[in-house]
Amino acid sequence: MHFKFTGGEPIYIQIASQLEEAIFTGVFSEGEQIPSTTEISRDFHINPATVLKGMNILVEAGLIEKRRGIGMFVANGAQTKLIGVRREQFYKNYVESMISEATKLGISKGLLQKMIEKGWK
Repeated sequence: MHFKFTGGEPIYIQIASQLEEAIFTGVFSEGEQIPSTTEISRDFHINPATVLKGMNILVEAGLIEKRRGIGMFVANGAQTKLIGVRREQFYKNYVESMISEATKLGISKGLLQKMIEKGWK
């Protein structure tokens, strides 16, 4: 984990984002325990409340779960959930704008498909 202590993005958001990315990429598998708030706060000199705030974002999203007295664990189905969310974000952030721009340029659906296939190679 790497944190930018100067800049616009709050540390708790960076913690949530980096843990989410680790779950998405399989660094932490479903059912696996993630580092504790104490470990992260100690290793990176971050207030434990800040670390917990970031983790609670993932708890609310259903990506990690608290097991009282044991720690935080990756929830079952977390990676699948993230794939679904990211696919929807990909569609909204890239595909919709690409189609809009293609329409403005007079690019047909067929030509756009050919262009995508050309780029895929």
